Order: sequence, then C-alpha cells, then structure tokens
Amino acid sequence: MNARAERFVNHAILVVFSVIAVFPMVGVVAQALQLPHADLSTFGTAWREGHFATYLRNSVIVTTVTVIVAAVLSIMAGYALGTMRFRGSGVLFLVFVAGLTIPTEAIVVPLYFDLRSAGLDNTYAGLILPQVAMSVAFGTFWMRAYFRSVPRSLLEAARLDGASGWTTLWRVLVPVGRPAILTMVLLTTMWTWNEFLLPLVIVNSDEGLRTAPLGLSFFQGTHKTDYSLLMAGALIIAAPIVIVYVFLQRQFIAGMLSGAVKE
Repeated sequence: MNARAERFVNHAILVVFSVIAVFPMVGVVAQALQLPHADLSTFGTAWREGHFATYLRNSVIVTTVTVIVAAVLSIMAGYALGTMRFRGSGVLFLVFVAGLTIPTEAIVVPLYFDLRSAGLDNTYAGLILPQVAMSVAFGTFWMRAYFRSVPRSLLEAARLDGASGWTTLWRVLVPVGRPAILTMVLLTTMWTWNEFLLPLVIVNSDEGLRTAPLGLSFFQGTHKTDYSLLMAGALIIAAPIVIVYVFLQRQFIAGMLSGAVKE
C-alpha cells in the first residue's frame, strides 16, 4: 500500500469514528432545541425547574478547589519521586499507584462512615477531600513520569546557578512542563466535574450541596418523559467542561504527545 492509499484509509477510519462519536451529540442538541423549530425556551425551563444555578455553583466550587489542591500536591510529590533518591521512594510510589487501582465503589461505604463520624458528610469538605486524594494518586503518577523525562543537564544547570530545589521546581521545571501540567489539570477537571457516586453518597440530606451530575440525575427522575427538557439539562451540565476543553485542547494534545508518561 502506497503512502496516498494509506493516508486515505487512515482518514476514512477517522471520519467513521468521528461520525460515531458526534452523531449522538447531534441528536441531543436537536432534541433539546426541538428542531426544526429551534425553541430555546426549553433551556430556560430546564434551568429554573432543575435549579441548575445552584448545582453548577457547587460543582464549580468543588472542582476548582479539588483541581488546585491536587495539582499543587501532585507537582511537588511528582518532583520528589521523579528527581530525588531517598529511602522508601519506591515503596511510596507504589502506594500512589495503588490508589489508581482501587475503585471508588470499594471504598465509598467505609469512606462515608468515616466522614460522618468526623462531621464532614453534607459539607464541601466531605466532597472535596476524597476527590483530592484520588486525583493526587493519578497526578503524582503523571508528574513523576514527566519529571523523570526532564534532561538531567537542566537540573544540573539550575543547581550550578545556585537554585534551590524549590526554585528549580517552580521557576525552571514547571514553566517547561506546562503542556504536561495542563493535561493533568484538564483530566482532573473532567473527572471531578463528572463524579457522581461520591456526591450521591456523601450529600444525602442537604439538597443545596448537590453537584451538577447529581442534580441532573434528580432532574431526570422528575421529567422522565419530557425528553427535550432532559436533553437541555444535559447540555447545560456538559457546557462548562466542553468550554474548558475547547480552550485547552492544544495544550492537552501537546501534553499527550510530548512523552509525558514515558519512563
């Protein structure tokens, strides 16, 4: 197969998978807009009846705090495990990796009782802390791989210039690793925003603390047959994360292609 034929086949495969991925979204948008009439009032009705202003606010608070705290901790832990040699570093890294292998379903019940005994159920802290822990497990794994891929000459040059470890991290390595960091941030943002099980269990009595996916689930329960309202609500919930991805897609692709997970 020559280069032209191979390129054609590759593009054809990409087009087929693009259609498969986009077609359901087209159906959702068409149903929400009630095409061909293009009735936008459905979004206003869904916004009011679904209380999405409150739910989106809660998701923004939880996601923002989780991502910021997890990103800072992941960068520092990844730097220590990726560039430093100290006793127990290998075991400590395996502990972080273990955090990636434990499903949420396996820990959600004991986690709930622990949070309730500490008075953290039905609170922002109860929503944020477990998700920070889960995000740090992935973030440390990701950032350790990035820091291990950094040329040793760059670290040695910083040390020769008299830079401390803290200065080397935040003024040398972090700016250079922006694509990898933004990729980690975007993935963490999407996972935190879409988290459903933890809010469902932890927020069991305070409706004002429901996050967007949880609120959408309750909205669906009261509008089972009104598909236009359901689709409008789904688009409202999905819109923020889609906007974030659109703005960060170049950095996301760059981070995925830059060898950030190479050992």
